[in-house]
Amino acid sequence: MKKIFLVGILGFIVLVACNNNNQAGRSSTTGWAYNDAEWGGFEKPMDYMGQATGPNLVFIEGGTFNMGQTEEDVMKDYRGIARRVTVSSFYIDETEVSNIDYLEFLYWLNRVHSSIPQLYNRALPDTLVWLEELSYNEPYVETYLRHPAYMDYPLVGVSWNQCQEYCKWRTDRVNEMILIESGKITADMEGQQGSNNFVTETYLAGMYEAEPGEKPMVSFSTGEERSVKFEDGIVLPDYRLPSEAEWEFAALSLIGNQSYARDERISERRIYPWNGTTVRYPQHGQYQGMIVANFKRGRGDFMGTAGALNDNASITAPIRSYIPNDYGLFNMAGNVNEWVQDVYRPLTSSTLRDVESQDLNPFRGNKFETIERDAEGQPLLDSDTINPGRLKYKPLDAEEIANRRNFQFSNVIDHMDGDKQSDANYDYGIHSLVSNETRVYKGGAWNDRAYWLSPGARRFLEQDQSTADIGFRCAMTRTGSPGGNIAPGGNQINTSGRRTSRRY
Repeated sequence: MKKIFLVGILGFIVLVACNNNNQAGRSSTTGWAYNDAEWGGFEKPMDYMGQATGPNLVFIEGGTFNMGQTEEDVMKDYRGIARRVTVSSFYIDETEVSNIDYLEFLYWLNRVHSSIPQLYNRALPDTLVWLEELSYNEPYVETYLRHPAYMDYPLVGVSWNQCQEYCKWRTDRVNEMILIESGKITADMEGQQGSNNFVTETYLAGMYEAEPGEKPMVSFSTGEERSVKFEDGIVLPDYRLPSEAEWEFAALSLIGNQSYARDERISERRIYPWNGTTVRYPQHGQYQGMIVANFKRGRGDFMGTAGALNDNASITAPIRSYIPNDYGLFNMAGNVNEWVQDVYRPLTSSTLRDVESQDLNPFRGNKFETIERDAEGQPLLDSDTINPGRLKYKPLDAEEIANRRNFQFSNVIDHMDGDKQSDANYDYGIHSLVSNETRVYKGGAWNDRAYWLSPGARRFLEQDQSTADIGFRCAMTRTGSPGGNIAPGGNQINTSGRRTSRRY
């Protein structure tokens, strides 16, 4: 009896000790200390407070919604068949990318890659998109991109391919500034030439050497200096184009239609990013009856009559014009259409038997790649990009994916829409004008009728083409809690910036 009692006391002491050790930085499963070289040196960040919100981004709390057509399908082409899906939380730009934003990108290319002018030329928007045979739009060709009067107007004339390069550049500049401000690297503007510039993925691959005066990361366990790793939670994930599902979810902003915070009941399905069936502000007050988006109201009516302009814009309008939606996002309907990441197919995934189960973060266009390495296992740099300092990637073949997943998975790379019959159905130029280089754009623009302002409406264009009514905004993956950052003690930090009190 005494022995059993003694064992019980010892067990209680060990349990208390384990709890105390866990609070002091010990593993709850082994009792071994974190960040201690004497106990193996396994590192765990102890002061991580959650993902920071990047410049101009707004946190979008995800959830389930009906993705697809919200207006009557007047074209009867069934391009947006409604289906129920869930979108994980993510971040998206508060506004469209503006001319001044893109001019900063062009300036950087010209400064850093002055010896390779073709990189700068490749990134230039096509200002000739404004030309029309029977319209006098020549002034926009000369002024729209570079004149200070249009600095805060949305960028147009940019292809999907150019958007990809801008997103990569923006990722590098944002993470470079994060590391500079945290003292991990030093700013060297004069030394940035050619491939000698900061690239996030190259830095994380360990291909940078610390310069004198820099204060790189100090190992939690050994105290030795090392470069920052992605696992430290300091650098942000990549900026990218939003998926079609993400863009549509953010545009609808159904958080403004929930009667109570916890009942999961949507009181009204929206046709547009605002409530109601019209394109005018419905509430009483000084804004009642005003147009809430920039679009073409009717034939020959781009902005109303003199003295009573309805949307106050014959072409585009500044990026923070009109009333934002309930997430605080501007111009998710009208102004300019916006590129999204997805490959276009006329039918939605609900009609494809192979992918109808993919109702979490639906996306069409995956390309599975891995870093290409030399014979010694060192990463290779890709000279055929807008920035020669980036890593080189190669496709994962079906056999390699099958080996990793331990099951058969054929034709992974070729079928970007998940439909194994697509080789026949989308044989470009023979059976269709839709290919794996055809991308979706959404939102409606300054020269569109109200029908195209519905978030479920979708159109397509080849990824190397551009127009005077298509721009874009960036998105970013959310890592961690879908409801916002977790503060010490387990309390939620609301990082959405959403305006739940506004209903319009």
